[in-house]
Amino acid sequence: MEKEEKAFYYKKYFCSMRLRFFTSLIFMALAFVNVKSQPYNKDSLQKIIEQIRKRPADTAHIRLLREAGYSIIEKDSALSKALFEETLTKSLAVKDADAITNSYRMLGIWYMAFGNKDKALDLYRASLHSATSNNHYYLMAGAYFNIGIIKYQKGEYDSCAGYYLKAAEIFESPKVFEDKNLQPRVLDKKKSDLYYNISATFNTLKNLPKADEYIDKAIAIARSYKSTITIANYMQQKAHNFYENGDTEKALRIRLENVQELEAGNFSKTPLQGAYQNIAQEYFELGKMDSSEIFAQKSLRTAEELGITNGIANANWQLGRIATKEKKFKKAEEYLNKCSAYFLQSEAPDTKRSYYDVMSQLMVATGRYKEAYQYFKTYHDLTDTVLNSERTNQFSELEAKYQSEKKDSQIKLQQAEIQRKNTFNYILIGGAATLFIISLLSYRTYRQRQKLQKQRIAELETEKQLAATEAVLKGEEQERTRLAKDLHDGLGGMLSGIKYSLNTMKGNLVMTPENAQAFERSIDMLDSSIKEMRRVAHNMMPEALVKFGLDTALRDFCNDINQSGALKVSYQSIGLENAVVEQTTAITIYRIVQELLNNTIKHAAATQAIVQVSKADGLLSVTVEDDGRGFDTGILSRAKGIGWSNIQNRVEFLKGKLDVNSHKEKGTSVLIELPA
Repeated sequence: MEKEEKAFYYKKYFCSMRLRFFTSLIFMALAFVNVKSQPYNKDSLQKIIEQIRKRPADTAHIRLLREAGYSIIEKDSALSKALFEETLTKSLAVKDADAITNSYRMLGIWYMAFGNKDKALDLYRASLHSATSNNHYYLMAGAYFNIGIIKYQKGEYDSCAGYYLKAAEIFESPKVFEDKNLQPRVLDKKKSDLYYNISATFNTLKNLPKADEYIDKAIAIARSYKSTITIANYMQQKAHNFYENGDTEKALRIRLENVQELEAGNFSKTPLQGAYQNIAQEYFELGKMDSSEIFAQKSLRTAEELGITNGIANANWQLGRIATKEKKFKKAEEYLNKCSAYFLQSEAPDTKRSYYDVMSQLMVATGRYKEAYQYFKTYHDLTDTVLNSERTNQFSELEAKYQSEKKDSQIKLQQAEIQRKNTFNYILIGGAATLFIISLLSYRTYRQRQKLQKQRIAELETEKQLAATEAVLKGEEQERTRLAKDLHDGLGGMLSGIKYSLNTMKGNLVMTPENAQAFERSIDMLDSSIKEMRRVAHNMMPEALVKFGLDTALRDFCNDINQSGALKVSYQSIGLENAVVEQTTAITIYRIVQELLNNTIKHAAATQAIVQVSKADGLLSVTVEDDGRGFDTGILSRAKGIGWSNIQNRVEFLKGKLDVNSHKEKGTSVLIELPA
């Protein structure tokens, strides 16, 4: 009886100890919540940490230390880092896979918070490796998400989108629910944040349909769990997509409708600061400088209160733009000087180029054209990086032209210096007569400098227009190629499969003669559809152009028109047999000839046409003539159709010359000369 009684009391004692242990864990967790919301008291936190360290180093112990580190990450960075390192060491010691994964992740968050992106990236990769080894899909998705954020901030946008989409694939998979402790609301919040970030990335890459698709997903999820603050934040990204689509007024209206929710909510004020910044920018685009300045100042004050470095820099940048627009150049320089260090050190090309753009405008406005060129050159390079487009020879030619002008300018300055010295001597000797000569020379120099300045401004504008045209034309050809491949490989394969299936069915079916005849007609119509689809795909991106070059592609195109019976076309080529034509030039010439012959078929009522392409002495000539009814060439300057505009843009893009000669009832001749 005595032994049973002792056993009963021992059991009661250990149950009591276990209850006290879990109770203490609960109170410690509540204490960390207080640490986040109350003024920081290091002594109190140290006491809590010591209590935790007295317990065995199990999963709960490690999680509480990790929570402690996270709660003070902004209040005591050194202690926060020490706690994260301690949790990693203890996680490795007890070999708890999830604890190891989370410890790597939290250390990555710490390094990210304090600007060491490379170290944070290494830790996130370690977290991903740990989660993958343990098949913990939710933590794998979180690691992909974190790596994507760093890639975005480093300006590696394509890579960033890849990591985000891997995270999305896991979040949308049933495998994520293998984590039994995962709550659906937590997953929804994580997914909506991920879709928000994916939308921002596609927006940066100018893929606006994709940006809209993902922000709409994020907003739909946020509405399902009825978070008005989150919806208001996501609507800012929706507004940004409208802004990038050119609908600035709609973007501004959406922001103003949701900014009050951000102002009133007990939520991080970081999204509010971003909203103020975007509202200021959109008022600026609409020419409302007073309103733009009000919101830029709000953005600056909020960023300073929160200590957001990039927010402070962006607000000063916006105020600098406004001052430049209002011709308050001294004030503009003050604002831009305050943010220059941040933009120059930034790794994100999209962030940096906005600074170089406004600095280029300020330098032009204040007559400092050398500096304006340098800023514009860097802006151009960064634009190429963001859009992932290859640099062209045009910019190299402009740079060479600039270097040549710089040498000429130095020679002129030296000559002017000699002239001034001589003039000074003439003043001493000749008196009033020499003074008149000096005045005359000074006036001439002033006029010459004015002329050079206007010339440089015109060159800068031309370069900007050429860069935009190049981007549009490359985008158009890429989209044509993509659609042609989709039609030929995707739809073509499907139609051929259908035809094969129908032919197979035919042998297994018993049909009346009428049904058999209808079946055959259907097969014929399917054949016609396949041929038509292949013709369309071929016209969008001719295989001959890619494989065999310009000469073969043009010859095939003219033969196709001849076979159609729409027009008799005679094709002649001189000097193209063994000539190598750069692919961008070849595609552009092919599209010009295609557009000209299509115009002839549609409008000229011609029966015959001649296409002649020749290459000689560094010059590529293209001539298209027809015997149609002709037209008044004066209407071309007033033409609103995109066909003729496309021809002109393509010729200008290749730095060529275009000559149109036409008379009523005497046909039309178009001559294009391009540098080979």
